[in-house]
Amino acid sequence: MPFWYSHSKLAWLFLPFSLLFWLLSRIRRALFSLGLKSSYRAPKPVVIVGNLSVGGNGKTPVVIWLAEELKKRGLRAGVISRGYGSKAQNYPLPVTANTDPVKGGDEPVLIAKRTGVPVVIAPNRRQAIELLLKQAECDVIIADDGLQHYSLQRDVEIVVMDAERALGNGFLLPAGPLRELPSRLKSVDFIITNGGKNQYSNAVLKLIPNYAINLKTDEKRPLSAFQCGAAIAGIGNPQRFFTMLERLGIRLSETQAFRDHQHFSVAQLEKIASNQPLFMTEKDAVKCQVFAQDNWWYVPVEGEIVDADESGENLACFWAKIEALVEKYRHG
Repeated sequence: MPFWYSHSKLAWLFLPFSLLFWLLSRIRRALFSLGLKSSYRAPKPVVIVGNLSVGGNGKTPVVIWLAEELKKRGLRAGVISRGYGSKAQNYPLPVTANTDPVKGGDEPVLIAKRTGVPVVIAPNRRQAIELLLKQAECDVIIADDGLQHYSLQRDVEIVVMDAERALGNGFLLPAGPLRELPSRLKSVDFIITNGGKNQYSNAVLKLIPNYAINLKTDEKRPLSAFQCGAAIAGIGNPQRFFTMLERLGIRLSETQAFRDHQHFSVAQLEKIASNQPLFMTEKDAVKCQVFAQDNWWYVPVEGEIVDADESGENLACFWAKIEALVEKYRHG
């Protein structure tokens, strides 16, 4: 909602509903804290990758980066997700690179495709973890989203935040974009800001595009080879994708933003593409692969995470904590 990121009078009209949202969420969290509602402790360390606000903050690139970095350190990662937007008949569901994204969800399929680590989705995170550990050996469980899912105990909490939009107007839903108050940031372990540094940053996520890949032929072509085209995006912040292409010198004759996790049809996209290249995100491409046309391209991005502190101490401390947790769980 645009008014979430401005000082709009409209936000104040919704404030009473935000107060009700805050009260209900506080009661719910208190029930878990007091043990009146049960929570599940996994037999392996759980790292939550979540956010405080709704909208596209960049969680998926962080999950991919985390899984890849764990592998580099000789640690076996597994990923669980709610599988938002998935329409599987049964849960929990193992997800691979070849899973139908309608059943498995676009983001879990993308994570499985990019990392090769085991991925399981289920609305019930405990069921997802139990199936994950039954099917694969894992040293660390990465929970894609779920910062507010207090029925799952966690060892490390990572918050991903859009550097520019940050916390918006600072109000809770529906008057603002926040699921919890800004004070919640004081209790998380690590804050990664997407696209730049702000007052909250422990580390910065840089999304680096190098080439486009044809959906139909898998041909890789440098982005510098394109001068113009059209673009679509069904992600939390579509404008970020369009701006990225334009900054790379691609003149966009048409852009179309869709809702996050949008399912597409060939007729819908053919009309936008016409006779020019059609660019889309990798997340959207997993849903369009089966009916792709010759002039459709997706732009994968490599997530690079750098320390917000030039000394590099933030990331060093983060990895030291992860490795200490793995050793702790290994030795009971």
